[in-house]
Amino acid sequence: DRRREALAAGSPIQPIIKDVGEIYSRLLDHRPVIQGEIRYFVKEFEEKRGLRELRVLENLKNTIFETNERVLPKCEQAMHDNLNEAVKRLQAANDMIHRLQEREHEARKLQADKLMAREEKRVAHWEEFMKEQQNEQADVDEEHRKAVERLKEQYSEMEKELAKYVSF
Repeated sequence: DRRREALAAGSPIQPIIKDVGEIYSRLLDHRPVIQGEIRYFVKEFEEKRGLRELRVLENLKNTIFETNERVLPKCEQAMHDNLNEAVKRLQAANDMIHRLQEREHEARKLQADKLMAREEKRVAHWEEFMKEQQNEQADVDEEHRKAVERLKEQYSEMEKELAKYVSF
């Protein structure tokens, strides 16, 4: 404002500039109004609320101190005891499950061994059966060959006898 006044001190537009500055400060410059509202708010806040926040903060501090000094150690000890007990139980359960798994593994192995023995026995039986079938097939083939030979001999004798009768 001083610079404006200094520049416009000797000019005829000085009253116009002064009026514009006054209009600006009344319409657009809200700092004095806001500062007054802030002062009023702080005064009302301090009078009505008093030291209530200070008491609340003091009570909160005491509660936090009591929690840190008494409640937290008790909670930590209880948690530690309960966790140790839980770990022991979990370990016992883990051991039991491990033993059950070993028994199941042994039972499966025994079952697999029995199955393997039965399979080997079945394969041996099958091979023996196939050998018997081949022997029987060889016997049948031999009988067939002998029968064919006998029939050939019989037919050749029959042909010879028939040849005797044809010559008549």
